[in-house]
Order: sequence, then C-alpha cells, then structure tokens
Amino acid sequence: MIEINNLTKRYYSLTALNRVSLTIPQGEVLGLLGPNGAGKTTLLKLIAGLIYQDDGRIHPTTGKWPLIGFKPERLLFPNHLSVRQYLALIAGISDIGKAETERIVTDSLAQVGLLDAADKRISACSKGMRQRLGLAQVLIGNPPLLLLDEPSNGLDPEGQQEIHQVVKRLHAAGKTIVMSSHHLQEVTEVCTRIVVLNRGQIHYENSMTEALAVQANTRIRADRPLSAMQAQLQALHPEIEIDGSIVVLRNEAMRLRRQVMTMLLYANYDILEVRQARATLAEIYAEAVN
Repeated sequence: MIEINNLTKRYYSLTALNRVSLTIPQGEVLGLLGPNGAGKTTLLKLIAGLIYQDDGRIHPTTGKWPLIGFKPERLLFPNHLSVRQYLALIAGISDIGKAETERIVTDSLAQVGLLDAADKRISACSKGMRQRLGLAQVLIGNPPLLLLDEPSNGLDPEGQQEIHQVVKRLHAAGKTIVMSSHHLQEVTEVCTRIVVLNRGQIHYENSMTEALAVQANTRIRADRPLSAMQAQLQALHPEIEIDGSIVVLRNEAMRLRRQVMTMLLYANYDILEVRQARATLAEIYAEAVN
C-alpha cells in the first residue's frame, strides 16, 4: 500500500528519522514500537502528510494515494458538543453531504461501539469513550489506511481491551492499520507486523508470527547442576547453553533434544521437565533498542 524509501526528517539539529525505509503492506496491522523520541509520531505524521520530509520519498505502491485516517496521541474535543454532533461536524469538514452524514456518523459509531453514547456530551465521556470517539472520527469517509498514535494511551486494562477489540474488528473489515504503542502486550495481541524504531532508525522488522517463532527454544531441566556435563553438551552445538541445572537449546540446536536427554539419562541425571518456549516481544524489543 505505502512504500517509504530513505526517509529523513530533521527538527533543527535533531534528526528524528534517519534514512528509514519501510513497506506498509495492504491488510496488515503494523505496530510501531520504540522508546520516547524514537521517531514513531514523526513517521505517522509524515505518512499522513501533516509534515514534510527533508529527504527520501513516501509513495503509494498502486500509484494512487489512499484516503488516510489519522488519530493523534493527544485528543482535543469541543466538550460542549455531543458525540453525534461532533462527528457530524467532522463529516461536514470532510465534504460529506448532509444526506449522507447521518448514515456515515451512525456507521462510524457502530464500528467503535459508541452508538449508545451518541447523544452524550463529550464533557461527560470517559477516557475510554474519548479514545473510541477518536477512532470513530478517523473512520469518517471510510479511509482504507488508519494511522493510530497510541490508541489506548491512558486507559485502564478494561479500556485497553475495548480498544484492542475495535482495532481487531477494523482489521477484519479490511482496514490497513499502522499504530504506535508503548504496550508490548497490545502489539502482541492486535498487530500482524512489528517495527522497532530507536534513535530515528529501524532496528527490527518482522511479521509477528515469525518474530515470536524465530527465537524459540527448548529447555530441559535436570535434577541437579550440569557443570560436569557442560563441556560435553556444548560441544554438540554452539547454540546449546547451560544455566545451572537447565539445558537451553536454541534454533537449530532444538533438533538435538532427544540426543541431549539420552546423554543426561546415561549420565544418571533425572529429567524433571522439558519445556518448549517461544520468544516474548519484550525480549525482542529489549535486544533491538540496546
């Protein structure tokens, strides 16, 4: 859907993005991770056309720009309006005719689960309702590409789950979504691809499925420390590690599980546990930003 090539953005002496290249495939939910100041918000604003790059190129892969819905991290609403009145105002700004406004507003409210609050004043809305209102706003005009900056920021766990469900429904409806987040669990739950930014550059990029599978490992726990067997076990493969009474087999070394267990049993060790583990996003993130 969108191709980004060697994108650079500077704010005076600060380089917010430094020669970033990235493809946003149609139909994906791409999660942007990174510490504060990594360049996540800058990247979203550049894609949305709110600011302009100093170098590089952003272009649609089909030759025609899709409609884009952008939800900023900070949400500022006219509190005296009702939810429905505000969205009708946004529809008018978006050049949607009056005849279509009611249907479009109702549809956007339904997609984010706010129909019951349509006539509620924004001043009386909770943080979670305001976040969903921000999502309803970006759906006006039915854009195929949604850019969501910290969509569950400031919400309690229940509110976060509500936003997760909304994002999943939008993805199932065919939307392409790029979202930044500080919540690793949120990204794990709703995103299909991840990109880790740090100091204005991409340090990691992968599909979520491959990211969580690529560092899979097998852990074999024996009944006592394995120091006497350490050299013999590690000679089998460079990706075998010994941690006290645990043998850790990573990547290709996982194929040697039976051989390792046979060696332990032959040496009169009892095997207490064999556990297959996947990498966590926290481990991937920590390695990418350090």
